[in-house]
Amino acid sequence: MVALIGASGSGKSTLLRHISGLVACDRPKDLRAVERGEVRVHGALVQSGGRVVPDIRLRRGDIGVVFQQFNLVGRLSLQRNVELGALRRLPSWRSLTGLFPKLEQQRATEALERVGIARYARQRASTLSGGQQQRAAIARALVQRARVLLADEPIASLDPKSCTRVMETLSRINREDGITVVVSLHQVDYATAYCPRVVGLRDGRIVYDGPSRALTPEILAAIYGGEPEPVYAPPVAVPVATPAFPPLAIAAQ
Repeated sequence: MVALIGASGSGKSTLLRHISGLVACDRPKDLRAVERGEVRVHGALVQSGGRVVPDIRLRRGDIGVVFQQFNLVGRLSLQRNVELGALRRLPSWRSLTGLFPKLEQQRATEALERVGIARYARQRASTLSGGQQQRAAIARALVQRARVLLADEPIASLDPKSCTRVMETLSRINREDGITVVVSLHQVDYATAYCPRVVGLRDGRIVYDGPSRALTPEILAAIYGGEPEPVYAPPVAVPVATPAFPPLAIAAQ
């Protein structure tokens, strides 16, 4: 589980969008440097030389994205929103009719149980709190069977209790399912509590990539600018797992 930290505008969200193939890198002026613009996820090419690969839709099936805005369909039930994670495995007519196989319905129910909101399955997504909607988005990624989960500031607008629940859910998925989780955070204390590895960005460049426990006031000053400040104590102590993920410096090039 990896945390991306840095000031607003440092490139955290942009890096996640590049990894997921939602945006393409700038095309290099020197075509001999094309390999410097490559992004690969688990060895599969996502983009190269300023172009997203033609079959990016297939690649995205392995990449789950949890947005700060939740990206749920408010008028649909929580159950149906989570079932939508299975669309890549189903024929297009099922997405048009909303008729999901029993197996996919069961998987959606199990995913909601895992994130602790199964009792709200029949409610409209728009009636739930931000923390509940965020956990529903995580459940949808589980149904998608993503190998990598990218979470873009998933706790930015949540209250402290909801923040802890969302981060605990991501951490548990990382440990129990072996899914690589890359999460962008503004809260350094949550980064050190839940993520064994931290990547610090400043002005679009990686200035730190290492253990979260090795963060010092001087390193944080290099990431955020200004005078060194104390590293905040983590809000909770949780077991963490080290993800098998190539250096993010490669993805950032």
